[in-house]
Amino acid sequence: MALLEELTPGVLVKGLLPAGSVTIISTKRHGSIGIELVYQDAGGNLGSELLYSDSVANLEIVPAGLPWSFDADGASFRLTSEAYRIRLAYLFDPLIAVHTSLFEPLPHQITAVYETMLGKQPLRYLLADDPGAGKTIMAGLLIKELMIRGDLRRCLIVAPGNLVEQWQDELEQRFHIVFDILTNDRLEASASGNAFAETPLCIARLDKLSRNESVQDKLRQNEWDLIVVDEAHKMSATFYGGETRYTRRYQLGELLGKITRHLVLLTATPHNGKEQDFQLFLRLLDADRFEGKFRDGVHKVDVSDLVRHLVKEQLYTFEGTPLFPERLAYTVNYQLSGLEETLYQEVTDYVRQEFNRADALDTGRKGTVGFALTTLQRRLASSPEAIFHSLKRRKERLERRLSETQQAREDADTGVDLFSGLPSLSDDDLDDLDDAPGAEFEET
Repeated sequence: MALLEELTPGVLVKGLLPAGSVTIISTKRHGSIGIELVYQDAGGNLGSELLYSDSVANLEIVPAGLPWSFDADGASFRLTSEAYRIRLAYLFDPLIAVHTSLFEPLPHQITAVYETMLGKQPLRYLLADDPGAGKTIMAGLLIKELMIRGDLRRCLIVAPGNLVEQWQDELEQRFHIVFDILTNDRLEASASGNAFAETPLCIARLDKLSRNESVQDKLRQNEWDLIVVDEAHKMSATFYGGETRYTRRYQLGELLGKITRHLVLLTATPHNGKEQDFQLFLRLLDADRFEGKFRDGVHKVDVSDLVRHLVKEQLYTFEGTPLFPERLAYTVNYQLSGLEETLYQEVTDYVRQEFNRADALDTGRKGTVGFALTTLQRRLASSPEAIFHSLKRRKERLERRLSETQQAREDADTGVDLFSGLPSLSDDDLDDLDDAPGAEFEET
C-alpha cells in the first residue's frame, strides 16, 4: 500500500498500469486528498494520472534494486527450465514421441499417427491393418504424442480380458506411461464411489463394461479425451430377418462414442463379408453418415477418411524390404496320430449331427446354431488346446441351462421347448466360443 507522501519522483510503482511497473517523473499535490502523477513505463512512454486517497491504496512501491536476481536455488531453476523445454519439445521435434520411446518404428506406424490421426480433430478412426503391423505401438504413439502436446489427460483403453495386462506392460515398457487396470477391488474400494473419476489413465475389460450395468452407469458420468478399443470387431451388430440385432458389446461402443472426444478402434478383421454389418459397425464412428440400412447399389459411402487397412504385402521397412515374407497358400497333407484322428472324427460327427438337428429349427435359431458349430470346427483346425476349451465351456453352459430348465419345470408345471435337449444359443454362447482360451493359436 502506497501513501501520498511516498509517491515522489524516481520511485518505481506497481499497480498504476494493468501490466508492469512505471517510474514517477513528477508529482503535483492537490491538498491532502489527491495527487497528479506524471510517469514513464518500461517502453519509455509518458503518461499522467490523477489519484485520490482511496485509489492510492491500491498502488505498491517497488523496492530499489534490480527486478531480478541470481540468488534462487540453482537445482530448482534447472529442473524448471528443463521441464519447460520438454513441454515445448514437440514444436521443434515433430516425432518427439518416437524419439522418447523404446522401440524401433516402422514407416506405416509413423504415417498412421503423424500423417493421418494427429491431424483429425476430433479423431474418429478405425485402424484395421493386418496382424503384426503393430496396432498397439501406433495407439501408444498417439497417446504419448497427445500427452506431450497437452491434448490428453484422461485416456481409457478397452480390451478383451486376456489382453489388458499386455496393454499395461507395453505402454509402460515402451512409452513410460503407467496405466491402471480397472479391477473389482478398485471399483469397490473407490473413495468417491466412481473409480473412473479417480483413474485418468485406465485399462478396462471389454466384457466387464458391456455386461455390468452399474459399471456402465459410473462410466457414463465421466468424459474422456481419448478412448481406444482393441479387438473392436467384437462390438458388432447385424441385420437379420429384416431387423437390426444389437449386442451388449455394440451398445457399449455407442456409449463410448458419446463420452469421448477422440475414439480409435483397433481390429484386424473389421469386415465379416456383409456390407450392411460393416456399415453398422462404422456407425460407432459416425452415426449420421451411416444412418439407415445399407442397400446395395444405392447406399454407397466413402470410408477412406475413417478407415485404414494395410495388408502384410503393403508393409515395408525403411530400407524398402518387405516386412513379412511372401504368403503362399497351399495345402499340406500330414498323417494324424491315433488320438488326433479320434478327436477329429468325434468332433466332426458332433458337428454333422448338430447341423442336421439345426435344420429342424426355425430360421432364426438355425443360423445361430450353425455358426456356433462352424466355430467348433475352426477351433479343431487351430489346435487341440483351442477345441478343448471351447468344448469345455460349451458343456458347462449346456449343463447350467439344463439345470435351470429342470428347476423351472419343478416350480411350474409348464412345457419348455428344449430343442430335444439342446438350448438355443444367445450372444453369450457365441462370445464364449469366440473368447475361448487357446483361440490365440489360430492363424489369421
